[in-house]
Amino acid sequence: MTGFDKDGIRRRSLLASAIGLGAAALSTSAAHAASDPAAAGSMRRYPPNWPDLQPYGTADTRVDLWPRDDNSFILPLELRPRDKDRGVVWMRDFYVNCFQDHGSGAPVYVATGTTRAPGLSIAAPWNDGIFLWVAHSLRGPWRLIDTTGIRPGAERGKVWSPEFVDENTTGRTVVAPWQEYWYDDMFGKRGEVWAPEVHRFNGKWYIVACMGDHSQKVGSFMLVSEGGLEGPYRLIEGNVDKPFGDSFIGGPNFIKPGAYFHIDGSFFSEDDNAWLVLHNDLYAKFRPDMEDIVTPTNLPLFTQTPYTPDPYREGVYVFKHGGKYFLSQAIWDRQWTGADGTTQSAYNKVAGTKQYQYDSVLAVADHFEGPYSERWTAGVGLGHNNFFVDRDGALWSTFFRNPNQGYWADPSRVAQGAVPGVVRMEWTGPAGNRVYVKRRNLGRTMKG
Repeated sequence: MTGFDKDGIRRRSLLASAIGLGAAALSTSAAHAASDPAAAGSMRRYPPNWPDLQPYGTADTRVDLWPRDDNSFILPLELRPRDKDRGVVWMRDFYVNCFQDHGSGAPVYVATGTTRAPGLSIAAPWNDGIFLWVAHSLRGPWRLIDTTGIRPGAERGKVWSPEFVDENTTGRTVVAPWQEYWYDDMFGKRGEVWAPEVHRFNGKWYIVACMGDHSQKVGSFMLVSEGGLEGPYRLIEGNVDKPFGDSFIGGPNFIKPGAYFHIDGSFFSEDDNAWLVLHNDLYAKFRPDMEDIVTPTNLPLFTQTPYTPDPYREGVYVFKHGGKYFLSQAIWDRQWTGADGTTQSAYNKVAGTKQYQYDSVLAVADHFEGPYSERWTAGVGLGHNNFFVDRDGALWSTFFRNPNQGYWADPSRVAQGAVPGVVRMEWTGPAGNRVYVKRRNLGRTMKG
């Protein structure tokens, strides 16, 4: 979610009216509620915050914070030929957003994520690009977007791929040299695109994505459509030579020195301003023409409250809700056996631990740059997600059940991993200002 997008659903007005109603109810009933506990319980509009777990960095593993049958479901995305044996689209880094169709006025949901190519079990060492699905309801039907008018005879729904390099022309780059497929003796064919997300800003469609570990350069980039949501897309000028930001030493040891940049690029917009958000806590404002960021190197960092030690974090993402800014990060909950024999869980414990769940951890601030509060567990297993508001103003998150390590890598569960899931979220109101997975017995039943 990008906060209020004047080209999308009117999110801010929905939230403002909800906050106003809550404030009015409190002001007119405060005296009665103070003297009557039952009345106080009946007038409460928001679920409560849970007390902070101690010490700071402890992971909250309660089942209430898991996607469950009563608060989540798997989206029935249209299957491609490669998906039919499995019966569900293989998906990582799942992304959904809701926009308003300017022609019909109806809501349009858009879904995308990291997918795998035919014949591969994962999305590496190469995959075949970015696919988009669209629907008018979260429940579907979800259809691959119609790209046949742009590439007749090509695979439907694919809006960008390294294989589109032949579409480059003088002054128009679709695929940069560093994004092309390449080959070596270690992996053979190499080059995959990760974690795409779709945004509409000032009348144009944008996709922010990342070239993954097996690419010639690893890092984030942005595409802009020269038509509608289906494209055709081209690369912005600032990414023709390299990904966003600076290169640094990182990633697997098979990545060439100088080829690793900041991954998992995300997009945040508010009014007529837009920002790039990168992992490792970085952000940058886009130029007014949206062809590059204002300061291409030495990017500023969010001010936040780190763990001790602060673990590796990715999928960093900002969304706005209830007038506050929320910083989301994907962090592995790591477990070990304590001295008393009980299972311990934390985000800042590394030595002698094992990965358990890939969680979404949030912090909140009054300003986009921070300072951000202490973090809390927003959802167990939601890591590398995004938050969005549906057509009715309800808040949701995506999830995909990371099958790479931990709980969903168990042989008994791995077939249930890498799925396109959504889960209802709940906001604890302007006083609490926390967002959690919809917990049991704390609010109304799931919609969608």
